[in-house]
Amino acid sequence: MAASPTTESKSTAVASDIQIVERPFGVDTDRFLDVGRKVFRDDPAWVTPLDMDMKDRFDPKKNPFFEHGEGTTFIAVKNGQDVGRCTAQIDKLHIEKYQDDTGFFGFLDTIDDAGVVKALLDAAAAWLKRRGMKKMRGPMSLSINEEMGCLVEGFDTPPVILMPHSRAYQGGLIEAAGLVKEKDVFAWRYEVGEPPPRARKAHDEVMKMPEVKIRPMDRSKMEAETRMVMEIFNDAWKDNWGFVPMTESELKKMAADLKLILVPDLALVAEIDGVPAAISIALPNINEMIKDLDGKLFPLGVFKLLYRLKVKGPTSARLVLLGIEKKFRIQKKYGGLSTALYVEMNERGKRLGMKWGELSWTLEDNAPVNVGIKMMGGKVYKKYRVYHRPL
Repeated sequence: MAASPTTESKSTAVASDIQIVERPFGVDTDRFLDVGRKVFRDDPAWVTPLDMDMKDRFDPKKNPFFEHGEGTTFIAVKNGQDVGRCTAQIDKLHIEKYQDDTGFFGFLDTIDDAGVVKALLDAAAAWLKRRGMKKMRGPMSLSINEEMGCLVEGFDTPPVILMPHSRAYQGGLIEAAGLVKEKDVFAWRYEVGEPPPRARKAHDEVMKMPEVKIRPMDRSKMEAETRMVMEIFNDAWKDNWGFVPMTESELKKMAADLKLILVPDLALVAEIDGVPAAISIALPNINEMIKDLDGKLFPLGVFKLLYRLKVKGPTSARLVLLGIEKKFRIQKKYGGLSTALYVEMNERGKRLGMKWGELSWTLEDNAPVNVGIKMMGGKVYKKYRVYHRPL
């Protein structure tokens, strides 16, 4: 039995055993985050995100998403207990690019209860419909440039940095609420070791080209380097499904965030005749270092994290960006550039003591990228699903 949403200024009581409490972003964020703790309490793979980071993301004054987006949060209450949560949001940059009147839901985490999921998604749909949206897509938390999808395969291992996690029943409950699959994306696991001979040969051939140079990003010029990364990102990904470019404010925030955790040997730039042509950016997997912190950096968590990051060092990383500018990608002689970057990342990761990496995410129908990863020895070990429904 679906519930009716209530706003911050109204009573949350409705004629149902499920109540939906609506709050603006930045209000009752602790309560929203605690729902996640309850839902995943007995899930050994769950890693609680850092509260400080999540609060910044939910704060319209701190998250540059809200310069081009708006949204709201919902909490489902049953028998006096918070039992689920989700958000609804509209990204105006997506609307401008695609002209499809699509809104989004995200952060959908609930107990194993079909009624709770339906009530939350109905509330999100109603909020979006009132604002002129004709389609709802998700989960997106908050945009396609952040966490995306509901985990549908690979529940036995923890999520890596900036990737979502879901209970095994969540996808089925989304479908029971009337949503259908729109797209799957893959997360690939790669064991650091000896690259396949074919990949090694491609790497060596590219590195013999006198005009090609692969270098680490310069931490002392972080904003300029990040701008270069975003220019390549916007060019290389512009034709991908759902792509939305990053804004100037998002670029500056990214530069500040990256400076805290970036490992230069895992953030590579390929130059051709001195011009940046391709990027390969991996981030140390902070999730392996914060699993026991329960989202709390203070009072002791910050020291544990710094020791594990700077002294002990991570053993895994996530490759978040690998792209080549189109003008170089279409030149046959540089066809091995992406493979060269894969091999270079492997070699540098090995020297850093890395054991494995996740390459994520890739679209299920992006054959060239998926074939390249498979050729390197990567294996799909997690699958995420994006759903939609008309409004």
